[in-house]
Amino acid sequence: MEKRGDYSISDIYQGGYSSLKPNYGELQPEVNFRIASSELGATTNPTTANQIDAVSKILNQGIVPIEIGSIHPDQFDQIPKQHFKEINRLAKLTGAKISVHAPIQTMEPSGITEQGWSEENRQLIERRLNNVVDRAVEVSDDGGVPITIHASNIPGTEYKMTPDGKKVSQLMIINRESGRMGPLQEEIRHYPELQNVEKAKKVDPEEELKLVNRQVWEKEVSNNVFSKDYADRMLSESYPLGKELYKKLASGEISQENLQPQQVSVINRIHNADEYLKNTEMSLRSLFDRAYKFGTEEDRRKLKEISDKYRQALGIKGNEKPDRFDLMKKSQALQILINGLSEVTPEMYIPVEKFAIDKSAQTFANVAFNAFERYKDTGKVPTLSIENLYPGMAFSTGKEMKELIEKSREKFVEQAVKKGVSESVARKEAEKIIGMTLDVGHLNITKKHGFKDEDIAREAAEMAKYVKHVHLTDNFGYSDSHLPPGMGNVPIKKILEKIEKAGTLEGARKIVEAGGWIQHFQTSPLSYTLEAFGSPIYSMKMGPYWNQAMGYHQDYSGGYGMMLPQVNYETFGAGFSQLPMELGGQRMGAQGGRMSGRPME
Repeated sequence: MEKRGDYSISDIYQGGYSSLKPNYGELQPEVNFRIASSELGATTNPTTANQIDAVSKILNQGIVPIEIGSIHPDQFDQIPKQHFKEINRLAKLTGAKISVHAPIQTMEPSGITEQGWSEENRQLIERRLNNVVDRAVEVSDDGGVPITIHASNIPGTEYKMTPDGKKVSQLMIINRESGRMGPLQEEIRHYPELQNVEKAKKVDPEEELKLVNRQVWEKEVSNNVFSKDYADRMLSESYPLGKELYKKLASGEISQENLQPQQVSVINRIHNADEYLKNTEMSLRSLFDRAYKFGTEEDRRKLKEISDKYRQALGIKGNEKPDRFDLMKKSQALQILINGLSEVTPEMYIPVEKFAIDKSAQTFANVAFNAFERYKDTGKVPTLSIENLYPGMAFSTGKEMKELIEKSREKFVEQAVKKGVSESVARKEAEKIIGMTLDVGHLNITKKHGFKDEDIAREAAEMAKYVKHVHLTDNFGYSDSHLPPGMGNVPIKKILEKIEKAGTLEGARKIVEAGGWIQHFQTSPLSYTLEAFGSPIYSMKMGPYWNQAMGYHQDYSGGYGMMLPQVNYETFGAGFSQLPMELGGQRMGAQGGRMSGRPME
C-alpha cells in the first residue's frame, strides 16, 4: 500500500460506493433501517389554518404521505370544509396520501380538566372529535384515513429504571368523586416503631397511595364518631327520664306548654341528641355508598355483612321502616356502621390512568362507532390512531397503551352488538378502525429516567401489534426536540424492527415530525431523512441509496488531492466532454491546432 501525504493508496482508482455493497448506516447506527422515500411523509405547519398552502409546499418536495392538522381546536375550526375537498383533489393529482392529526390542546378524551372531571366535559370532547372525523374523511375517497388522536393530554405516572427493573417514580392520582388530581412521590418517613428511627423508611408512591386512602377514610369515619359520642352522652343523661314524653310530643298527644321547666330541659336534650344521630346517620349512609362504589370486591362482601347487622340492630324486616323514636336502638345500629366502615378502605384516590382508561376508552369507542355507522356504506370509514405520549403524561408506556386500545375496542364491540352487528364482525371492525400511532421520539424521552435502548425496544414491542401509523422524529432523551431522524439518539432501528416483527410496519404510514429543525434552521429535513434511512434514490427500490450520494460521483474529479491532480483526469481520462472543443470536447481549446504549442492547462 502506497502512502502519499495524508492518503493511503491501495488501488490506482478507489472509486465510490457500490450498490452491490450498500454499506449504509455506518455513521447512524440508531437508524440503519432502510425505508423507501415514497413511504416517508411529513407534517404540515400545525400553527396555520391555511393547510392547502402547507400541503402544496410539501408536495413541491415530492413527498407522498402528508399529515395535516392543527394544535388548537379553534384553529382547526378555521379550516373551511371546502379546503379538505381541495386537499383531496391535490392528492389525486400528485398521488399523495393524506392523514390527519386531531387538535391537541384542550382535547382530553377522558374529560378531565384542571377543574376536575365531568361527564359533560367528556361528551364535549367526543363531539369535537366527531367533527374532526367528519371533515377528515373528505381528504380521501378510498377510506381508512388515519386520524391521529393523543391518548391523553393530562399528567400521568412517571417511571424510572433501577437495577431491579422499572419502578414508579411519581404517581399522579385522582379523587374519584371530585376528579381533582395531585402527584405522589417517594417519601422518607420516620416512624416511632422503627429500631433505627434516624434511618427512617422509604415509602414508594404506590405504598404512599395506600396510606393516603387509609388516612382520608379514617378521618371521614372518625368525624362521625365524635358527633355520635356527643349524642350518646346526652341520651344517657336524659333519655331514660324523657323517653315516653318525647314520643308523645312527637306524635302530638301532648304539647310542650303542658310540660314543667325541668321536663322541657330533658326533652330539648333528647331532641338535640336525635338531631346529632340524624346527621350521623346521613353521613354514614353517604360513606357506606362511597365505600360500596369505590371499594374492592372484598370490601363489598364486608359491607353486605355490615348491612345485615345494621338492619338487624334496627329491627327492620323486609321493607318496613324502623321505629324512629327508639333512639337507643338507632345509636347501637349506627355504632355497627361505624365499626364496620372502619374495617374497609375504599380507593377514593387511584392512579389517573386507572380512572381515565374507562372514560377515554368510552370516548374513542363512541367516536369510532359513530364513524363506522356514518361511513360504512360509502367505504370511507377512517382509522382512529391513538398516539402514545412522552413520560410524565398519562398512557405513556407500552402496557398502558395496550390496555387503552383493548378497552376501546371492547366498548366498540359492545355498542356494535347492541345495534345488531354480529360479535365476530364487530371485533374485526374494531381491530380495523381502532389502532395506534407510535411516536418513536416520545418513547426515547424515557432515557432521562434511566431507560436504555433495549428497555425502549421492549416498550415498543408491547404495543407493536396495534400500530397503524408511525411518527418518526429524533431527540436526545430529554425533550421532544422534533429533529430529523439520525440527528439524535432515538433507537429507531430497534423500534422499527419490533413493529416489523409484529407485521404492522408495512401497512403503517411513516410521518417525519421535524418541526424543531424547520423552526430553527429554516430548511427542509427531507434530504437528511432520506440519507438517514438510506432510501433508494430511484423508484425501483434498489441501489444506489441516498446515504451514498457523496460517493456516487464515481468520476476522476472525485477529489484525490496532491497525489493525482484533477487536471490530469480532466485531460486524459474523464471522457470526451473534457477534451478541447476542436477535438469534440467542451473545454475551450487553443486558437491553433493540437500541436500549436499551447501549454497544457
